[in-house]
Amino acid sequence: MKEKTYSCDVCHKNFTQKGSLNIHYRIHTGVKPFSCVVCHKSFSQKANLDVHFRTHTGAKPFSCNVCLKRFSRKCLLDQHYRIHTNEKPYSCDVCHKSFSQKNTLNAHQRTHTIEKPFTCNVCQKSFSHRSVLIAHHRTHTFEKPFSCKECGKRFSQRSNLNTHYRIHTNEKPYSCSMCNKSFSQKTCLNTHFLTHTNEKTFSCHICGKVFSQKSNLNDHIWTHTIEKPFFCNVCGKGFSQKTNLNTHLRTHTEEKPYSCDECGRRFSQRSNLNTHYRIHANEKPYSCSVCGKGFSQKTNLNTHLRTHTEEKPYSCDECGRRFSQRSNLNTHYRIHTNEKPYSCSVCDRSFSQKTCLNTHFLTHTNEKSFSCHMCGKAFSRKSNLNDHSWTHTIEKPYSCDVCGKGFSQKTNLNTHLRTHTKEKPYSCEVCGKGFSQKGNLTSHYVIHTDEKLFSCDVCGKIYSQKSNLNVHYRMHTKEKPYSCIICNKHFSQKIILNKHLLTHTNEKPFLCDVCHKHFAHKSNLTRHLKTHTNK
Repeated sequence: MKEKTYSCDVCHKNFTQKGSLNIHYRIHTGVKPFSCVVCHKSFSQKANLDVHFRTHTGAKPFSCNVCLKRFSRKCLLDQHYRIHTNEKPYSCDVCHKSFSQKNTLNAHQRTHTIEKPFTCNVCQKSFSHRSVLIAHHRTHTFEKPFSCKECGKRFSQRSNLNTHYRIHTNEKPYSCSMCNKSFSQKTCLNTHFLTHTNEKTFSCHICGKVFSQKSNLNDHIWTHTIEKPFFCNVCGKGFSQKTNLNTHLRTHTEEKPYSCDECGRRFSQRSNLNTHYRIHANEKPYSCSVCGKGFSQKTNLNTHLRTHTEEKPYSCDECGRRFSQRSNLNTHYRIHTNEKPYSCSVCDRSFSQKTCLNTHFLTHTNEKSFSCHMCGKAFSRKSNLNDHSWTHTIEKPYSCDVCGKGFSQKTNLNTHLRTHTKEKPYSCEVCGKGFSQKGNLTSHYVIHTDEKLFSCDVCGKIYSQKSNLNVHYRMHTKEKPYSCIICNKHFSQKIILNKHLLTHTNEKPFLCDVCHKHFAHKSNLTRHLKTHTNK
C-alpha cells in the first residue's frame, strides 16, 4: 500500500504527516504561536521556544563525555565533540581544505571568491562576513559588550571572552600528542608543537632558508634587499630610501622633531609619536585572546603571547641560553662582551642597561617628584607612591582562599597567591634568577650594577634598598613601631614581632626530618640539625 503524502500548495514540498505540513506551512504564513514568557519573543515551533528558553534559565542539558563541558543545544555539543575526534566533514571544493563546521567553510570559501560585501562606514575596510564587520566596528567605538561573570573583565568579542574564561575554569582542551602538555588555545598548541617537530614551514623564495613563523620570514626577507644607494656618512649603514636614511641620521644627531601635544615628549619618528598618543587616549586596539590584556602595539602583543606559549625563539651564541624577546638576548649578551653602553652624565659610571642607569641617577638628584595627596610624603618613583597610597585605605575586599589574608587590590592578591603556588614569572635578564614580584626583580638588578644607593646619614653605612636603610636607621633612633597585641612588647621589625608571637601561641612550625622534633624558629631548627650531622 502506497504511503500517503501531504503536499504544500505554496512550494510543493511533500510530507508524510499532516502535522509536519502544518508546522512547515508557518514558514509561508509567518505564524508564530509559541511565545516566550520572559522576553515575549515568538517562535513557529515549540522545540525552538524550548531551546530559546535556556538562554534565560542558563540550562545546559547536553554534556561532553570527554571533557564534561556542557551545552544548551545538541548541535553545539556535536560541533564541540569534533575538537576531540578531529572530525572535519566539510570540505572546500577549490582547495580541499577541511572544516569541522559548515559556517567556517562558508567563510573560508569567500577567500577564493574575494567577495567582501560588508564595508565599514568609518575606515571603508571591507569584510566577507557581517559578524566580522560588527566585531571590527568595535575597534572604532571601543565597545566591549561581553563581560566575564567571574572577574568582570570586558571583551569586544565573545570568542575572546570564551578563551579568557578558561583562566578561571583552568580548562585546557588542546593537548600535545607528543608530551601530553595541555593548552587553552589551539594556536598555543600549534606553536608549542614546533618545539617537537622542529618544523619550519615558511620558506624564503630567494635563499631557501626556512622559518617556523611568518613574521620571522618577513624580517629575514629584507636582508636580501641589495640595492641601498643611500649611505650614512657617520656609521656607513646603507638604506634603500632617502627617507629611511634621514630617519636613521637622527640616531646620531639625537634630533626629535615630533612633539606630543599632551605631555611634550619628543620623538625622532612620526610613527613613534602616533603610537605614543595611544597612551593618552588609552587606546589599546590589540588584545590578547588568552587573558584579554590590551596593547597599543601589535609587536607588544606578539611578545606578550610568548608568556602563554612559553616560546623562546632567540638563543645566545655563546652559552645557548634562550629568550622570548630579542631585546632580552641583546641585554644578556653584554655579560659576554662586558659592554656597558649607558653612562652617567654626572660621574661617568657605565651600565649595561638603561634601567640600571636611571636607578643610579637618583643617587645624584635625590629627586622625589611624586607626593601623596593625603599625608604629603614624597617618593622618587610613581610605583612607590601607588604602593604607599593604599596604606590609607582600610578596606580589603580581596581575600586569599588559602590563608584568608585580605588585600585592598586584586593585583596584590594575585601577587600574594604566588607565595602559595611558588610561581616566579619575572626573571633576571642577566643571571636568569626568578622572582614572584617585579619589585623584587628591580631590587635584585642592583646586585649586577654593584649599586648601593641609600646611605645612612648617622654612620655612613650604605644599602642597595631603601627598606633596608629604614630598618637599619631604627638602630640609631631606637624606634620600635611593631607592638605585640598580647603583651604590648615593641619591636623594630615586623619579622621579629612575628617570631615573638610564637612564644604566646606555643606554635612550633619548623619540623626536623630526622627526629621529628618541633621548633618555633627556623634558626633553632638549623642549629639543631647540626647535632645530627656531627654525630
